[in-house]
Amino acid sequence: MSSDYILAYGTHASAQDGRCAMEWVSYLAGEPHSDQPICVSPVLRAMCIALNDGLEQRPRQRLRPYLARTIGTSQDGLDTQRGWMAMDWLTTVYTPAWLRVAGLTDGAQRLEAAAIRGPDDLTAALDLLEGARREARAARARAFGSPLPTGWAAAVAAGVAGREAAWACAGAAAWAAARIGIGDIAGDRARAAARAAAGDAAAIAVRHSRASAYHAGARAAAHAALAPTLERLAASALTLLDRMLPTEVVPVPEPALAPPAPALL
Repeated sequence: MSSDYILAYGTHASAQDGRCAMEWVSYLAGEPHSDQPICVSPVLRAMCIALNDGLEQRPRQRLRPYLARTIGTSQDGLDTQRGWMAMDWLTTVYTPAWLRVAGLTDGAQRLEAAAIRGPDDLTAALDLLEGARREARAARARAFGSPLPTGWAAAVAAGVAGREAAWACAGAAAWAAARIGIGDIAGDRARAAARAAAGDAAAIAVRHSRASAYHAGARAAAHAALAPTLERLAASALTLLDRMLPTEVVPVPEPALAPPAPALL
């Protein structure tokens, strides 16, 4: 597969406007221009789209090595397994990572010891997730209970931005995969608990950081405080994607006359 291409954010009306990850897969597989290639598993497609749009321009290019391996997965019968892999990651990797950022290590350790392989495991893990959610909510209330010299309103705004940032890439990508693989009913309570616990923990981290004192905007403050964790989880989500993919690449013809790649921003 050619390496002379760039993944762009979002969907595009035509190839001349750019191509996202799945639009490139459509091209490589010889399908019409679309971000919904029929040769790709719906679970993998949803996860790749979420990662493509959640990552910034330069780290987005880290998706490229995985794209050819998605071709031919649409009928391989592995989507339920992939969905449970995504739910396991959301429960045992993503949520504990944010709890640890906020110093909530006991809850993190309990979730890290869980394993989600099917409905019974998820039922058992729900108690742990909802306990983590309550713990994070209480800790957030304590953290925001007194003003900081930098301004309480600014700290609250940065905390809200932190909650949004915590979910925006890796968490959203894992849930996109889990939702299609195992369904909303099976996973919705777990998703809600994981998202709330992670969001409150991220808000606490932003509140306790010095970022909000030196950055003009809430979004900039949140990303400054959370960048190391966001980067680690993005890398972990790519590892999860790798585990979901076949080990062998389906042969595809080398693209002819690929458009020149624009310079990275």
